[in-house]
Amino acid sequence: MGVMAPPTPFPGLASALRAARKARGLTQEDFSGVSSRTYMSSLERGLKSPTFEKLTALSEALGIHPLTLLTLAFMQGKHGESLRALQARVQRELDSLQKS
Repeated sequence: MGVMAPPTPFPGLASALRAARKARGLTQEDFSGVSSRTYMSSLERGLKSPTFEKLTALSEALGIHPLTLLTLAFMQGKHGESLRALQARVQRELDSLQKS
């Protein structure tokens, strides 16, 4: 039996990245300006986690804001929060942080 890589700490990101790429009609090779096909494959299989800078670059290549990709990831993650619930939570948290 082979050695398995530890699961990504954020498994929803793998499926969100794949879904966003496919929704845009892009292949993994289309990201060659930002990432190798091998790295994209590793991200989409949840074997690796991108840095914030890489997440931003991937989002730009997809033509979406990084928060859109992260929102999709949280919606597809193990807790499967709805868009409305996520928006309300983020709004509450931002409001409380801005009051400080």
